[in-house]
Amino acid sequence: MKVYTKGGDSGMTSLVGGRRIKKYGVRIEAYGTIDELNSSVGVLAASVKGCDAEWYELLLAIQNKLFNIGGYLATDNPENEPAKPYGLSENDVERLEQAIDTIEAKLPKVNNFVLPGGSKEASLADVCRTTTRRCERRVVELSEETYIDGLVMRYLNRLSDFFFVFARFNNIERQIPEILWNKDC
Repeated sequence: MKVYTKGGDSGMTSLVGGRRIKKYGVRIEAYGTIDELNSSVGVLAASVKGCDAEWYELLLAIQNKLFNIGGYLATDNPENEPAKPYGLSENDVERLEQAIDTIEAKLPKVNNFVLPGGSKEASLADVCRTTTRRCERRVVELSEETYIDGLVMRYLNRLSDFFFVFARFNNIERQIPEILWNKDC
């Protein structure tokens, strides 16, 4: 099978199930943004690969879950039937919560907003966090047109929280001072 099919040359693409829709559609935007996030997570995973196997493995698991979510969002649901996302469960949300709790136990308290940046890894985690937030907005928008299982939103919401603490963790672990917001700057 060739990579190029020429089927999208006119601005249309196929959903899982075969229905053709415009490439700028809400559904395409939702799963396309998930794909963007997955690519960013891949860069972050490559960046931490040699440093910490535990976090690298979690990031790979996140990439697989994002691929599952992308497939779920790319699947046509013309009858608007409740459908569960394949390969995503409450255990996946709990795994993120456990990772957040583990990281937060190692972080100093902060009484100010933390700006993105610091180490390369923290900066990449911040890009992942903000892209996750965009994913959430796109999925909420899609949920106004069709059924989206609430588990998808819970996972994405925890994921953005994970990337926030993971960014802070990477700065602290690398002894790079966090950049605190200075409102008078």
